[in-house]
Amino acid sequence: MTDPYDGGRPRSPSGLFPAAPPTRPTYREPHPIDGAAVLLGSVIATTWLMLFGLLGTGVRGYAWWTVFAGGLAWLAALLLVRHGDRGVATGVAIVVGGGWSIAAAVVATRWMASGDWPLW
Repeated sequence: MTDPYDGGRPRSPSGLFPAAPPTRPTYREPHPIDGAAVLLGSVIATTWLMLFGLLGTGVRGYAWWTVFAGGLAWLAALLLVRHGDRGVATGVAIVVGGGWSIAAAVVATRWMASGDWPLW
């Protein structure tokens, strides 16, 4: 390759633009996860867990309804990972994990305050 501004002398390539395609394969995600889909899954899972959590009349009911609703949501997330939108499944899984953590914290707080295990 010659440079017309350098008197026609050949120059070495900079390496910024490779002359040949890379020898290693380039892997791309066939179904990339979109941020809007994760947000949608998060909103849906939050609403789902809230509605089921409100069915409980006390700590025991809230905890068991949250575990039940989270289990159903995780089953839906597994189906979405396999046959649907993985971004929505990611949002659902993140929120269910957080919801279960909140329920565990509520149970532990009640247990520490009363000295009696609240789930049985």
